[in-house]
Amino acid sequence: MRKTLRWLLALTVTIGTVGAGGVTTTATAAARSDQADIKDRILQIPGMSLVEDKPYEGYRYLVMTYTQPVDHHDPSKGTFKQRFSLLHKSTDRPTVFFTSGYNLSTDPSRSRSEPTRIVDGNQLSLEYRYFTPSRPQPADWSKLDIWQAASDQHRLYQALKPIYGKNWLATGASKGGMTATYYRRFYPHDMNGTVAYVAPNDVVDKEDSAYDRFFATVGDKACRTQLNSVQREALVRRDEIVARYQKWADENGKTFKVVGSADKAYENVVLDLVWAFWQYHLQSECASVPATKASTDELYKFIDNISGFDGYTDQGLERFTPYYYQAGTQLGSPTFKTPHLKGLLRYPGIYNPRSYVPRDIPMTFHPGAMADVDRWVREDSKQMLFVYGQNDPWSGEPFRLGKGAAARHDYRFYAPGGNHGSNISQLVADERATATAEVLRWAGVAPASVQQDERKAKPLASYDAKLDRPGVQRESGLRP
Repeated sequence: MRKTLRWLLALTVTIGTVGAGGVTTTATAAARSDQADIKDRILQIPGMSLVEDKPYEGYRYLVMTYTQPVDHHDPSKGTFKQRFSLLHKSTDRPTVFFTSGYNLSTDPSRSRSEPTRIVDGNQLSLEYRYFTPSRPQPADWSKLDIWQAASDQHRLYQALKPIYGKNWLATGASKGGMTATYYRRFYPHDMNGTVAYVAPNDVVDKEDSAYDRFFATVGDKACRTQLNSVQREALVRRDEIVARYQKWADENGKTFKVVGSADKAYENVVLDLVWAFWQYHLQSECASVPATKASTDELYKFIDNISGFDGYTDQGLERFTPYYYQAGTQLGSPTFKTPHLKGLLRYPGIYNPRSYVPRDIPMTFHPGAMADVDRWVREDSKQMLFVYGQNDPWSGEPFRLGKGAAARHDYRFYAPGGNHGSNISQLVADERATATAEVLRWAGVAPASVQQDERKAKPLASYDAKLDRPGVQRESGLRP
């Protein structure tokens, strides 16, 4: 439901020196510089701290923090340590700036994004501000906005660009794709290109008819009908299921102070059901939808598998408070009509971000933020690629490309039948070739054969199941 946004630090680089052995060429100096321990080089940058050093096959994997101002408009208002990880290959390779828009995973396995594999480069992954532990203490929530977050990226990029001097690309999926786009809007000259996956674009928060049109046509009619029927049945049997839900919560130390009760949480879980099915599953999985007269045990398991009972507990919500705050102040959140649930909903209006953020955190919606980004993408963006899934609900309101998009090398492609994990590899052949070729060109590593014929474009690094990120990660609760 929810949609689910500088200071310059430079290192002195010696271009040429003369010593006892004569002149050291630029190339030789660069080679010697790259041989220096990358950890030590980065730690020379003011504000950098090491959290963990994990050598990894083919890479060096570092988890670090960088001291950022809470308010980039006024650095005197305090600082916080923002986590990031570095998948280091070589300083003579391009660098991909990745963010999920949420917490940072510090596990090097399955950490490489698709653009990183395409360009065979380094990857810098940044934790979004206010996601723990990258949260100022005490937290001034008014400083959690898309410009401040983009400024975090900009400042970290400036700190590392003297070391990683080749081309840079920004990327992310879902909220990460939104984040990559906002970064490019506010700092359009930092990156050489942007690849934004499955990124929703809620330009007018209260105008959500696009989602009603989406749910009227997604998949086949039989699947849509059965999902609606099961969703209704979940509310018909709500008292029995809520009793089980409360028992599960009591046994597992889960509480419902933020949403108000297990019954209120359950209504949110059920409202997620149809959306979450299409977000994470495929038309081919419609056979897994239970019959309307299925046992309550079977129905309970299906609801938990698709929506996730943990998502609306206090413990499930707390991790995502920064997201819900942003959805209720800038990003917007979609709504959709549910005529098949008429007479079964007890809490009108509960399905919105304000319901999921503790009441002591003030929230005021600012309607102009998304309209500004939307206008910039349509009129001024360059070298941006948007990838969506045909059957992903978040594709209902995508970023739009304006006149002259092709001349600006802006693209928007859809993976046929794809869900919220759609990527370049799932596109039809011609679009896959165009997208891959452009990513290689933006990174400055397109082989001569690709420059002559983009149909020959393919990732420079082979797929590795132990290293490559498999699209959007499944989470309980409904978020982009």
